[in-house]
Amino acid sequence: MKLHEVKAPRGARKTGGVKRLGRGTASGKGKTAGKGTKGQLARSGPGLPAWFEGGQTPLHMRLPKLRGFKPPRRVKHVAVNVGQLKDYARDGKVTPELLQQKGLVRPDQTVKILGDGSVAAAFEVHAHAVSATARERIETAGGKVVLIDLASPGSADRGAAATRSSTRAERGASPRAKSE
Repeated sequence: MKLHEVKAPRGARKTGGVKRLGRGTASGKGKTAGKGTKGQLARSGPGLPAWFEGGQTPLHMRLPKLRGFKPPRRVKHVAVNVGQLKDYARDGKVTPELLQQKGLVRPDQTVKILGDGSVAAAFEVHAHAVSATARERIETAGGKVVLIDLASPGSADRGAAATRSSTRAERGASPRAKSE
């Protein structure tokens, strides 16, 4: 083997060559090596932090410092009070579909009946959730509460398969009755 036959091992040099910086003005990347003239960015070392914005108020200071915690899987219901049921009832029934037609809820929203107000007539109320006082007032007036399954809030098949009736006799000692 002669000196002119010596080659770098395969993989030792990148193909196309690496641009060598700071090797004289004739090389095209000489003198300042593409870093401009003076300043913090021309010096050696780590330079500026990634979050630095050139003196502009940085993002972490512009954002509001919110306290508290919002659970990611929280179900947010549209509240309807028992005093409003007479305004939205049709044939003694109140359903999310009727509330959608009246413009009170969107198809993807769930409905919770709350106990503010009084019930004058007996209504069959279909809702995704009902407070204990609302259930008591509806059933005292001779009405019935039917809970809709939360698994499919926007589906069209909210009929008998997706609902479960919850009158006092049928409910018995269900855990849902105690939690509300």
